[in-house]
Amino acid sequence: CPSNIEPQNLTRVSEFQLLSLSEDPDLQPILFGLFLSMYLVTILGNLLIILAISSDSHLHTPMYFFLSNLSLADIGFISTTVQKMLVNLLTHNRTISYVGCLTQMSVFIIFGCMDDLLLTVMAYDRFVAICHPLNYSVIMNSHLCGFLVLLSLLISLFDSQLQNLSVLNFSYFKDVEISNFFCDPSQLLNLTCPETSSSTMVKCFVFAIFGFIPISGIFFSYYKIIFSILRISSSSGKYKAFSTCGSHLTVVCVFYGTSLGVYLGSAVSYSPRKGAVASVMYTVVTPILNPFIYSLWNKDLKCSLRRLCSSLV
Repeated sequence: CPSNIEPQNLTRVSEFQLLSLSEDPDLQPILFGLFLSMYLVTILGNLLIILAISSDSHLHTPMYFFLSNLSLADIGFISTTVQKMLVNLLTHNRTISYVGCLTQMSVFIIFGCMDDLLLTVMAYDRFVAICHPLNYSVIMNSHLCGFLVLLSLLISLFDSQLQNLSVLNFSYFKDVEISNFFCDPSQLLNLTCPETSSSTMVKCFVFAIFGFIPISGIFFSYYKIIFSILRISSSSGKYKAFSTCGSHLTVVCVFYGTSLGVYLGSAVSYSPRKGAVASVMYTVVTPILNPFIYSLWNKDLKCSLRRLCSSLV
């Protein structure tokens, strides 16, 4: 740690200070109403997708099985950050306890990593469906689908506990101000003191789990998919093959585009408040967009949602 910073013993740090999206008191009620509305729309949209898939036997396929799990992960992902932010906006209190911060960080990593890995699994599912259509039902059987979801959950839990233990391993913090509206794992690791080789190894492992391995798997799957689509002679066949993975590809672009935009933007010109506002894109906007992207793009899911809404009304 810098010599001019007085380190604080971890046992004396009982709470952290989160960054507020706005210091303007007149803007607080507007932000509260906006994020509450977005949160409720996200929960409702993802719950409708889960109910539509579970109630329609025609949608009991691997693609929709993974989609329902993705919707469940999105509900947990947005609930982890937005609920605390809504409480802070309502009470005008930016503090979060040390235990609460570690808990929020752990749950955020679990659902964030689940989102990441499920998108990779869904890319593999589309690869098998387009490149090996005759063997699709044999390869993507119920046992493999359940195993892939369970493996994603176990990796997410391991990643969460690894980062949690890495923070608990440090005895000092540089500061108690977290430059985000939630306990961002990267922000919390940057506050630990001193910087050791173990923390660097954890960051490299997290980058591999969150970035390199999933993105490589998605790129490889779509590399094979594109070449398979190009070999199809009819234009209608090409469109039909591409339409089965269009919604997934859109969600992947939104998820990774917003995430990479946040971190690349902060690397070029870092501003804590701008970084916090940019974090809203992948923590709030992405989960709210997923139900709309899949429901608008996928005809089968759209019809199932229409029947479900009619029966509920």
